[in-house]
Parts: sequence; C-alpha cells; structure tokens
Amino acid sequence: MAIIKRTSLNTSLTTSEQLAQKNLEEQRMRDVRLLLQNLFESEAPTIKLILDCLYDVGSVNIINQKFRYRPLNRVIKSIARMSKPVFRIFAWRWFKNNCSQLAANWLYSQVAFEVSITRPPEIAVEVSEIQQPQQLQAENLSREVKYLRHQVRLLTGITIVALSALGLAVITFSRNTQEPLQTREQFQSTIYR
Repeated sequence: MAIIKRTSLNTSLTTSEQLAQKNLEEQRMRDVRLLLQNLFESEAPTIKLILDCLYDVGSVNIINQKFRYRPLNRVIKSIARMSKPVFRIFAWRWFKNNCSQLAANWLYSQVAFEVSITRPPEIAVEVSEIQQPQQLQAENLSREVKYLRHQVRLLTGITIVALSALGLAVITFSRNTQEPLQTREQFQSTIYR
C-alpha cells in the first residue's frame, strides 16, 4: 500500500493542467501565425505598396544622414530610385519568411500578461583608465587615417562612375554622325545671309 502525500498530488495536477494550457497556447499561437501568413498572402499588393513607401522614406532619410554633400546626395538618391525593384524582391521574400512569426511573437507578448520583476535601478559608475596624451593622439590619428582612406575610396568610386559616364557620352555622340560638321566658311556664310 502506497501513501501519497496530498501536496505532491496537488502539484502534479497543477503541472499537468499547466502543461495542457501550455500546449493549447502553443497550438493557438501556431494558428495565429498561419492566419497571419494567409492574411499576408491575400493582401500581397497592399503589403508591397507599404514596403515601397517605407523604402522611399527610409532611403531618403539614410542618404540625407550619411551623405551631406549635395551633388553626391542627388546622385545616390537617383541610384536608390533605380535599385527599388531589387529591393522589392528581397523585401517581399524577407517579409513572407519572417513577418508572420515576428507579428505572432509580438501579439503573444501583448496577451501574455507576464509579471515583470522590477529591480532597483543600478547606479552605473564609469571607471576609465588614465591615458597618456600620446595614446590619445595616436588613437585620434588612427581614426583620422581611417576616415581619410574611406574618403579616398569614395572619391575613387565617384571618379570611376563619372569617367565611365563621360566615356559613354563621348562614344554615343561620336557614333551619331549622320550629318557632317559644317566648315567654318559654311557656318559664316549661313550667318551673313
């Protein structure tokens, strides 16, 4: 004859109830994820338009933030407009693969009602080593060299693009010789008539 303590029986019941609730919760969240996937598939054109709008706003903002030099800013904005179709393809694939899970996780966090334990705020004390002026100067010089190398790479790229465009323009205009150029005398005679 086995003697079962009352407390162990209650805890086993609560854990089995909790396990059943947890399984039901996981099943329902899988259903939410599938419903979200179905919603995204049926509203694909709307989502693609939303992604286009987000790309337009985001690309302009990041270009304005990173490239303050006006002529370069305009060139990069035109390149960003040309790369928009490529962005659409990759953004839609990423959205289909990830967004239903991300949205389901966010929705679950909204309905979980988990009690967060508030900790007393920790006081952050920053301790830094005393650096010699030579070390600070060396770090500053190193940063400056890296920045200048970046600028050289950027200017090299711009120069290559500009020379390529110039070469393309010269080739295009040199091939388009349907009418021979007028001589100086012909030009002057047409002016004085």
